[in-house]
Amino acid sequence: MNAPIKKIVLPVAGLGTRFLPATKAIPKEMLPVLDRPLIQYAVEEALEAGIEDIILVTGRNKQVMEDHFDHAYELEKILQEKGKEEALEISRSMLLEEGRISYVRQMRPLGLGHAIWCARKLVNGHPFAVALPDDLIKGKPGALKQMVEAYNELGGNLVATMDVAKEDTSKYGVITPGARKGKNIEVKGLVEKPHPEDAPSTQAVVGRYILQPEVMAYLEEKAVGAGGEIQLTDAMAKLIGEQPFHALEFEGRRFDCGSKLGWLMANLSMAAEDPYLASKLKELITFQ
Repeated sequence: MNAPIKKIVLPVAGLGTRFLPATKAIPKEMLPVLDRPLIQYAVEEALEAGIEDIILVTGRNKQVMEDHFDHAYELEKILQEKGKEEALEISRSMLLEEGRISYVRQMRPLGLGHAIWCARKLVNGHPFAVALPDDLIKGKPGALKQMVEAYNELGGNLVATMDVAKEDTSKYGVITPGARKGKNIEVKGLVEKPHPEDAPSTQAVVGRYILQPEVMAYLEEKAVGAGGEIQLTDAMAKLIGEQPFHALEFEGRRFDCGSKLGWLMANLSMAAEDPYLASKLKELITFQ
């Protein structure tokens, strides 16, 4: 029986330079998609998947995320006095039970692999999930729940993938695929940001993973990879052949909210599902 996935690591220490000057004082993970920040979508997706322990790997000037998942006593008092019960409930909607959310600091920006390694003490030898909040994935059920269900059957390590254009493979980690069964694909190899002519497939890894704790030993080596950073992909590749390793071509739509276009598209997609906002968008587009 596979050990259950009860922990998730959310790397949120990035600088968000593509959204400057907005991200000079506000973490990119707090940028809203409609009325919720990106980090909240990731946490809600994890909770839907049955994950219990949320680990945020933060950096300097990221304290506002800790505040988001805590009481805002002054705001709550004012809302209560004014009888704004609905707003009060919304302000409390992301309060987790004490001890379910933890924070660890990535003191130097050395890459995604390094950020995951910073959480090693909190992972504490358990299999764990990873979600990149920049990747907002719309799906029912959520991508993490789909992955946990696949993991319960397959065990080992699991990455979420989607099919991309050949010319876009240089933007992603790309798998060498093996046998396929439905949406599950055996992973024979992994390469980070290959040139399109060298890409082993067009199955690109997006920001959802389920990993065995042995990956931490390879991250401990702090080997520098693509972009001069410690790459998670390189450490995961070393697990192939040692442990079961699969990809799940998830059902849903992924938005790269680390880019302005992806963030804008995510907002429009969410707005299109709201009857009032959808009608107003239609009026605006028709008017223009």
